[in-house]
Amino acid sequence: MTPSEALPLGATIGILGGGQLGRMSAMAAARLGYRCHIYAPEADSPAMQVSAAATIAGYEDVAALQRFAAEVDVVTYEFENVPAATLAALAGRVPCRPGPRALAICQDRIAEKQFLAEAGVPVAPWRAVHSLAELTAALAEIGLPAVLKTTRLGYDGRGQAVLRTAGDAAEAFARLSPKPLILEAFVPFTAEISAIAARGLDGAVASYDAVENRHRHHILDLSFAPARLPAAAALAARENVARVAVALELVGIVALEMFLLGDGSLLGNEIAPRPHNSGHWTMDACACGQFEQHIRAVAGLPLGPVTRHADAVMRNLVGPEGLAAWPALVARTDVVAHWYGKGEAKPGRKLGHANRLLALGTLAALDDVSACDGL
Repeated sequence: MTPSEALPLGATIGILGGGQLGRMSAMAAARLGYRCHIYAPEADSPAMQVSAAATIAGYEDVAALQRFAAEVDVVTYEFENVPAATLAALAGRVPCRPGPRALAICQDRIAEKQFLAEAGVPVAPWRAVHSLAELTAALAEIGLPAVLKTTRLGYDGRGQAVLRTAGDAAEAFARLSPKPLILEAFVPFTAEISAIAARGLDGAVASYDAVENRHRHHILDLSFAPARLPAAAALAARENVARVAVALELVGIVALEMFLLGDGSLLGNEIAPRPHNSGHWTMDACACGQFEQHIRAVAGLPLGPVTRHADAVMRNLVGPEGLAAWPALVARTDVVAHWYGKGEAKPGRKLGHANRLLALGTLAALDDVSACDGL
């Protein structure tokens, strides 16, 4: 990569999707001297509130997509449920980073599992399921308990069912759609881990420390950075996500969710080719957070440093509870709070997050990190 390949100051980055990830990406872009143009179906979305331009149109609106492509210098996306056809149509007109291949792989759990195995990231046993007969056969091979999932459009615990007895299979198969489905072995993990890596236009790769994630009602509640892992597992987590970034030929940010097993090994679970909820801690505990890193990659700039200058605990602020917690959080001197600009505090809706910063080494010295989750 040469300086001439980087977007010039004042260039426009197009972002598909108007949610909080787009909002924080746009804010990072503005700090680096770029304008953002948001494309989303919803008016007054969080990202539109902080961006220079917006197009309110459906992802299948060909005429609107053509106008959007003509007004931006590069396109990225803030969530992976943008139709693959939308990105493919734009890719013929303007550079798209990450590209259509990364999006297509991460939209289909079967393709995702195959990709992870080919990239050298171990995964739990799984089988594709097209019929109830195939589900019965898959259960006989994998055993119980197991998790039956949709291959598309599932997130925050949606689109899946835990099968504990053979009698659970028929109801779960009938309820979950669209078909086909995927059956995965139930993993007796000791912790849920994630790691984030960036890959630049020049092929350089940088990965952040892995974090431990805890969920509440299937939504990420807390992330502890760094995760308390054996040294070999901490290194493996960063190597796994770097492998994913390289194998995807990604330009941008990618997150890899993993399970930590009792023997210290890791299994890959899901890929997200965009900034990730579990990476929000990087905004305040690293010199270059995940949103700036994503924009740097997309714009063709050199990647920034990923070194932590603090330990961190990130808490999601969700629904009415999150709204009620906000006044106390912004009054604290050890917390950096971020609000997303959403209009209504609906149950289950992510409204913001808070990063509690701690001295380096604090989390590693604790027997139970729950002592530091007071946010």
